[in-house]
Amino acid sequence: MNHRRAAIPAVTGGVLLTALLWWAGASTEALHLQGATDALGGRVVADLQQWLAPWSYDPPTSVRFGSGALGEVGDPAGGDAPRYLSLYETALQIRFAALFAFFVPGAMLLVRRLPPVDGRLPAALLALWGWGVVAGTLAVTVSAPWLIASQGRGSYRFLPQLAGVISSGRQMLVVTALFASLATVLVARVIARSADPLPREAVPARAARLAATVGTAVIALSLVVLSYQSVAAELQTSFSGSGLLSEPGDLLRQWLLLGAWSAPAGVSFGDWLLYRAVDVLLLALVWTALRRLPAMLTRVTVPAMAVTTVCLTVVGLLASQLLRVALDGSTLKWDLMYLSAAIGGGVPAALVWGLTAGAAATVTLRAVAGGHGPTADAPAGEPEPARP
Repeated sequence: MNHRRAAIPAVTGGVLLTALLWWAGASTEALHLQGATDALGGRVVADLQQWLAPWSYDPPTSVRFGSGALGEVGDPAGGDAPRYLSLYETALQIRFAALFAFFVPGAMLLVRRLPPVDGRLPAALLALWGWGVVAGTLAVTVSAPWLIASQGRGSYRFLPQLAGVISSGRQMLVVTALFASLATVLVARVIARSADPLPREAVPARAARLAATVGTAVIALSLVVLSYQSVAAELQTSFSGSGLLSEPGDLLRQWLLLGAWSAPAGVSFGDWLLYRAVDVLLLALVWTALRRLPAMLTRVTVPAMAVTTVCLTVVGLLASQLLRVALDGSTLKWDLMYLSAAIGGGVPAALVWGLTAGAAATVTLRAVAGGHGPTADAPAGEPEPARP
């Protein structure tokens, strides 16, 4: 599939993702009505407002009435409220524009290298879903400085504020990215049917297994080693400084840690082992996907492997988070809104480690395969398919 054909489904998905998040953000005004509170309950409305606020043009109170502390007498920023409102609107405009700009190139790459035909449909759908979540996280990251500045506190603990902004809005992003991936896959499938037959990459089985092992080891470095409680605490507290870029611990944790775990304390060993099994499941999903991925791509390249590894890591994180919600929900101690608050976390770290794992797996695959040997998806001696 050439670039022109791939651009059509990518742009379709980008427009839908942007429109859905804009519509979701515009719905926050309806949550302020008394009827919404009566129908949904005050706690549910408050949670929904928190989830939708990062995508809403309705500014928070601190921006609407100035950046000073609420209730402060003689707020010095009160006279500059229109400027802060304008800065807040600029941040949202950058966020939505960046969302579209990040989604389209990645979706084009995925549609070209992992087209939704010939048994690739589920893999393409999951990959595009993961990329939609990544694109939204990158858009939030890019627009975060403007959003922080609109509250008039950009010089106070900027890095912790940046970490907090980046982690917002992910629940709605997960849902809307799923719908955008469905639309992208449907359009891409229609277009791919009218194109020439798409080849599969011939990959030696031994090389594929070794590449999957190397890539999974990179993911495990974050999930198992760095995410251990004592190591994570060192990452957060070992860096000190002063001024604008002080206290980078929260930001480092967000971009380096895929999870958080500790030795069993206060719970039974069986419960602790059950929660660790969720992390083992994530690594198993990553290894299985990396093992099959090279044979599903029309051409194994570093960008294609890196981006798809990021996507499968994000999808693996979502699967593990949903399973953990099911485990927590079985106790009926918390309601569903509280349990789902962690959905979509770890995406920045998945981007960092997924790119690294994909690149490492590609290098290993090329070094071990060397263009020879029996393949995982074709009998020995079968000629390698032509590459587009």
